[in-house]
Amino acid sequence: MSLGAQAARAKAEAEERHFRAAAFVIFALTLVRLLWIASGATDLYPDEAQYWIWSLKPAWGYYSKPPLIAWLIAASTGLTGSDNELAIRLPAPLLHFGTALMVYATAQRLYDARVAFWSCIAYATLPGVWVSSFVMSTDAPLLFCWSVALYAFVRAREPNAAVWWWAAGLAAGIGLLAKYAMAYWMLSALLFLIVYRDERRHLPRFAAAMVLALAIYAPNFIWNFANDFVSYRHTEANAALGGPLLHPTRFLEFFGSQFGVFGPVFFASLVFCALFMRRTLAQRREAMLAFFALPTLAMMLVVSFLSRAEPNWAAPTYISAIVLVVAALLGAGWRKLVLGSVALHVVAVVALAGMKPAARMIGYDLPAKYDALHRLRGWRILGASVSRLLITHPGVKLMADDRELMAALIYYVVPHPLGALKWNGAGGIHDQFDLTTDPTRYVGADFLLVSYRENLDDIIARFQSMGPIEHIIIPLGAGQARSYDLRWLYGFKGYR
Repeated sequence: MSLGAQAARAKAEAEERHFRAAAFVIFALTLVRLLWIASGATDLYPDEAQYWIWSLKPAWGYYSKPPLIAWLIAASTGLTGSDNELAIRLPAPLLHFGTALMVYATAQRLYDARVAFWSCIAYATLPGVWVSSFVMSTDAPLLFCWSVALYAFVRAREPNAAVWWWAAGLAAGIGLLAKYAMAYWMLSALLFLIVYRDERRHLPRFAAAMVLALAIYAPNFIWNFANDFVSYRHTEANAALGGPLLHPTRFLEFFGSQFGVFGPVFFASLVFCALFMRRTLAQRREAMLAFFALPTLAMMLVVSFLSRAEPNWAAPTYISAIVLVVAALLGAGWRKLVLGSVALHVVAVVALAGMKPAARMIGYDLPAKYDALHRLRGWRILGASVSRLLITHPGVKLMADDRELMAALIYYVVPHPLGALKWNGAGGIHDQFDLTTDPTRYVGADFLLVSYRENLDDIIARFQSMGPIEHIIIPLGAGQARSYDLRWLYGFKGYR
């Protein structure tokens, strides 16, 4: 065997070892995440309960989100034959498993198997990915579609690989059905192709791919057109750009949060790459990865300064950013720093998830403010309490005056009160409940109202009579609790 053949064989064997090791690690992480979800350590977050409600009636759009998350939950609950927390959250860790594999594939294509291995492991253990793997949100499908589109983009630019443009368009179109932020990927790709003269030859095929993406997305646009563009209006309202400008405190909060989402070492490395881009991004592959990370991150920083930005809004940037910073750190000979970051992220997540159970084992009741998961606790207890009250009053319907409370109650009250009414006395459309509910159907009905508020005179005034007042207190630890006022209301007179 020639030396060249021996070298090629050794390289192939090394690549196979790295891939098997990466696949084993992320499979083990995914299994741990599934077991943790199955343990029932947390209840559904109200947004997750809301997505489950949407999944019962699959549509092309919903008030605040495109439809893919509801479709995924409908598929997972349908395949498992259950609507428990594991069935609802099942797509999240599986999608992140797939995203980690795509990160590996992208890094291997641009660098080598060593960079691919550490990029894959680093992505799978990012603090933000841990959190996103435990709850069902729109981020999981968005990140998967983003990673597939990025890999396809890398392949499409290679000789005789035009078919990959269609893969990029397909992934981008499905990504738009997951979350509108997929548009940032499309803009990043366009910007990269325009900036580099020799890349402009790809523009026609890229344009065709984006036409495919928009065609896939079109049904959601048509749904929005038929519903007064309600999802777009909600997205615009979320940015809150109509209020007072300039919020330096919120900017610093968002900037600081990215050290938590991406990890302190990795985010600091990304900032370094951005500050010294003439040196760190001199090569085309590094520049390309940066184009899919830095513009979106910069946009979110600007939005946080002008109004506000949630920590996860920059999450898609870290698909390419993790490859960029891992390659830079390994290239500088700082492999131990990458390994240390991965270990730090794992230890931090284990500590946060196990803090409350560990405190209980030593007889200490951890205060809710120190429990990172306190917002995911107590909903099942509340649902059971409300269920017992409704059983004693057949025919009485459920009402709440808050979207999150309404969603959580519909999921955790048994049987599920799908005919519940969310109070909307002020009018307008503020959520999916308002969009799909005809309040005139409830005139004359009796309700059990559940609310955080103590003063409910505005609601009581729209009923003929009121029964006894109930109180439910859900302990959260160390004397802290969520309290709810419940009122029996008879003879709904309508909002007007």
